[in-house]
Amino acid sequence: VRDLGCGTGSMGRWLADRLPRPQHWLLHDRDPALLDRAMANLPAGVSAEPRVGDLTGLDAAQLAGTTVVTASALLDLLTVDEVERLAAACSEVGCAALLALSVTGSVLITPADPFDPAFAAAFDSHQRRTVDGRRLLGPDAAPAAAAAFGRHGMAVVRAPSPWRLGPADGPLIEQWLRGWVAAACEHRPALAEEAEAYLQRRLDAAARGELRVVVGHADLLALPEQRS
Repeated sequence: VRDLGCGTGSMGRWLADRLPRPQHWLLHDRDPALLDRAMANLPAGVSAEPRVGDLTGLDAAQLAGTTVVTASALLDLLTVDEVERLAAACSEVGCAALLALSVTGSVLITPADPFDPAFAAAFDSHQRRTVDGRRLLGPDAAPAAAAAFGRHGMAVVRAPSPWRLGPADGPLIEQWLRGWVAAACEHRPALAEEAEAYLQRRLDAAARGELRVVVGHADLLALPEQRS
């Protein structure tokens, strides 16, 4: 199992016990400290190796021997060309791909605030920004990946996997709100004038247990064609 952008290893902790044994995981990330945590937190009886470095250029030769490619919250950080290469490599090798938690651009906050649409639109644009000449897919990631894997002959299943946050999730709502507003202001600086008051209104509502947030995400499973 090759886990791309493994972070602290949450995918391995969730998926390993759902797959047959024996298993060997290759954990990819740019951050050696995160890799150390991921290696230490895999379930017992699962072997693993760390892989430090860029994971956007993986090809079929590098994927040789892989049964499953996994990733969580990664697709929206890739470009259309990088997703195309990943789909082509998985198809050539004949491995499955489980790509979870790609943002869809859907955010529903209740009760509503007049500035919700402005911050949501700015955040989506931030997710689609160009970084070092790479235009990120952002909310377009799931449909772009489904199309790419389909073009390479793989069977694709997509399913919604929204975050549903309510009164019991106060600390997570606060963390999400601060990051969401900061990214929106980074992309559209004019929003900074309203950001402090907007954020305070939202945080106050969350502290009172009144705020509910649904953040749209999509999961994608791509399965190779059956070969005789």
